[in-house]
Amino acid sequence: NGVTEILQKDAASCMTVHDKFLALGTHFGKVFLLDIQGNLTQKFEISPVKINQISLDESGEHMGICSEDGKVQVFGLYTREGFHENFDCPVKVIYVRGGILIYSLLLYEKNWLNRWKTSTLHEGEGTITNVQWRANLIAWANNMGVKIYDISTKQRITNVLRDNVSLRPDMYPCSLCWKDNSTLIIGWGSSIKICVVKERGHTELRDLPSRYVEIVSAFETEFFISGLAPLADQLVTLYFVKENSDHMEEEFRARPCLDIIQPLPEGYEEISSDALTVRNFQENECRDYRLEHSEGESLYYIISPKDIVVAKERDQDDHIDWLLDKKKYEEALMAAEISFKNIKRHEVQKIGMAYINHLVEKGDYDTAARKCQKVLGKNMELWENEVYRFKTIGQLKAISQYLPRGDLRLRPAIYEMILHEFLKSDYEGFATLIREWPGELYNNMTIVQAVTDHLKKDPMNSTLLTTLAELYTYDQRYDRALEIYLRLRHKDVYQLIHKHDLFSSIEDKIVLLMDFDKEKAVDMLLDNEDKILIDRVVEELRDRPELLHIYLHKLFKRDHHKGQRYHERQIGLYAEYDRPNLLPFLRDSIHCPLEKVLRHFQNCSREYRSTFK
Repeated sequence: NGVTEILQKDAASCMTVHDKFLALGTHFGKVFLLDIQGNLTQKFEISPVKINQISLDESGEHMGICSEDGKVQVFGLYTREGFHENFDCPVKVIYVRGGILIYSLLLYEKNWLNRWKTSTLHEGEGTITNVQWRANLIAWANNMGVKIYDISTKQRITNVLRDNVSLRPDMYPCSLCWKDNSTLIIGWGSSIKICVVKERGHTELRDLPSRYVEIVSAFETEFFISGLAPLADQLVTLYFVKENSDHMEEEFRARPCLDIIQPLPEGYEEISSDALTVRNFQENECRDYRLEHSEGESLYYIISPKDIVVAKERDQDDHIDWLLDKKKYEEALMAAEISFKNIKRHEVQKIGMAYINHLVEKGDYDTAARKCQKVLGKNMELWENEVYRFKTIGQLKAISQYLPRGDLRLRPAIYEMILHEFLKSDYEGFATLIREWPGELYNNMTIVQAVTDHLKKDPMNSTLLTTLAELYTYDQRYDRALEIYLRLRHKDVYQLIHKHDLFSSIEDKIVLLMDFDKEKAVDMLLDNEDKILIDRVVEELRDRPELLHIYLHKLFKRDHHKGQRYHERQIGLYAEYDRPNLLPFLRDSIHCPLEKVLRHFQNCSREYRSTFK
């Protein structure tokens, strides 16, 4: 946005970040106010030379600026209120906070008359290069080291000496940042120290400051530090590597790197590292880079003379992007489902569709079809699109078992298309679908006609006949279903009769039922005497005496009197088919006239009569 045009003609020297906007200072003495996207909102001509630092108060209403020609300015962005001072040497740092101003370690405080009261915090150790203020603690760096000052007690707490004095402090400036109200992080050269300000015990006070500093972590790095910022319990580090080529007189300066490190008591662990290709990086030095951060937005700004890079902590959308880029679709879908309330750029269904497309492309049709059930959900339009895609690639069977079949369902034509596909090549699969799918999913008559057409080519196919019977049953054409079940001697025939009360339909099919399963048929007939009368059964079985005997025998066992009119006939049936039970029958029946019994035996053979002597 606006930054691109600014840095084409000028070079960035410093930048400060507020939650509302950014303030960019340049080598040509200008200050630009930018929104968070880098669009230019205001421009100030401050000095003909380099702006060294910009400071904004907490409200973002007052801005302090210091420059290489010794100018110090503080002014209201929305008022005419201002403060101006000129020095005969460069002023490197400035800090504005409430009614307090610090530069070159002079402390300016406004009194109740709105006048400035001046006091010196420190002097005599060379140029002050960095100042950072948090709560009541002010930290600053000069050529000798880092000092921490308690403004509430007006006491200097400590002096943390610079380690590598061989490095020029103007080439490798000190980086300071507060992690919280009591933890200061110092980066200087290749050294990092984490300092914690603590309260002294009352017995230790004497003439000492009420607070002291403990260095809880100190370690050397393999790079030169250009900037530091906290990230939870980790550190964001902007660093610079300077390497020599084979020819010592030729220098190659590497790209700046943004690392996340985990500090340890005597070392660190690298969590991540990103090398940044900023414009003209080959010409830059360690001092040319700065790192600023916005705590409210978790944004980090890498400032170089010709480029500004914005870094933000990766969120779940970034993680999903990475998974999709690596073709880890299943993991991306899982991540999106878990974090669906927090993702902003992705949609669970679109990720799922990308996963299905990937599975189809690699030929894993079964998995792709299974994922449809989860991904497509209640979107019937997407479902129909997927069904037609699976038809195009000849994989309708793969998706058939996952189609919606509850309250939400597709058009009947979709289900019929799949049933026709199975009828072409897989009768068993077709039969399974008819059993599993509710009959209202499709036009029953259309499918019955299709099955009938196939039976013309293979009239004895038991799978097709059974399926046709099921279709007739759903269509309440029970007589047709019963005929097929009886022809096939199918075990479900008795269940069909009971479930749909088809006793009136089996009066002329009693012989068929008994031929299929005598015991089950007789039990059913006797259990439903009120629906199929005894006389009707006897009439149907008159030409099958062996079956008639079984029926009348079981009837007699249940009740000696119900079939009394047939007892005389039973004497001959027992004699022909069940002699061992004839005598018990005669003993128990009181409905056989003795003279008829004797006449029957007189007509029998001698051998037969001797059995009952």
